[in-house]
Amino acid sequence: MTRREIIKQGTLALAALSSPITSFTKINRMTGSKNFEVIIIGGSYAGLSAAMALGRSLRNVLIIDSGKPCNRQTPHSHNFLTQDGIKPNLISEKAKEQVLKYETVKFLNDFAISGKKTEGGFTIATKAGETFLTKKLIFATGIKDIMPNIKGFSACWGISVIHCPYCHGYEYSNDKTGVFTNGDIAFEMGKLIHNWTKDLTIFTNGKSTLKEEQASKLKKQNIKIIEKEINYFDHKNGQIERIIFEDGTSESIKALYARPEFEQHCEIPKELGCELTELNYLTTDPFQKTTVPGIFACGDSTTMIRSVSYAVAAGGVAGTMANRELIEEEF
Repeated sequence: MTRREIIKQGTLALAALSSPITSFTKINRMTGSKNFEVIIIGGSYAGLSAAMALGRSLRNVLIIDSGKPCNRQTPHSHNFLTQDGIKPNLISEKAKEQVLKYETVKFLNDFAISGKKTEGGFTIATKAGETFLTKKLIFATGIKDIMPNIKGFSACWGISVIHCPYCHGYEYSNDKTGVFTNGDIAFEMGKLIHNWTKDLTIFTNGKSTLKEEQASKLKKQNIKIIEKEINYFDHKNGQIERIIFEDGTSESIKALYARPEFEQHCEIPKELGCELTELNYLTTDPFQKTTVPGIFACGDSTTMIRSVSYAVAAGGVAGTMANRELIEEEF
């Protein structure tokens, strides 16, 4: 190496150390420190999709995930081109394998418990006691369904007690089907599910709060309304067979659509100041940006559209836009 080449390399190294953005990038790529350009919290479909976009953009990325996706009981995923009918865990396993081929992407099996703003970005602390620094955050943490206190519901959730006809309706088309909800939501779901089966009953689990006009329209379509309180769900390995009511009577059924209440699976976005919508989803713009600069969100925590394909698409947007912000900041 010539004297000129040595001087040039030394000058470049000093420039990297003097620039906060450049040193952040170069040092992490060389040493594997706890500084990252982007940390993604949540390593399912949306998070992995964001990581792939960033890995292909040569960004230093850390994915933090505890390995408990909300659809872990679901036997098959549908309505996703090239993956129709595949088990959800097989899709995510293959996705993880492909994403981690990009050497700047790291995966940590841990649980993020807190986050703080810093002058240059954010810090994230985990349950295992680790602390990481990052310029950008992407939350792909999903939501936590709050199961009703009815025996058998949780065991059937995602198997025969389902949430989305576009994901599972075809498999139960023309079967004896129920809708487990009340009021305006019951009316809207009744109209929707009627497209897949005409043998449909709405179970309000107590006095109906449907408006008279709504109930009349449902009955004209031969959609029954049962107001009895439910005791438990009789099932075999998650496949519902009968609904047992408090009065001892029962109703046989093949599938039941439900919209249980939910909460955000991760409280860190709210702690960092991210706004929530009236429906308790994280507020995002079309580029998956939250209301806090530098923080993005994607997947089930941001929308009522709970599907693998939608999560993958939103994750790709979040990763692309996070990279775009980093590029703009470098100039």
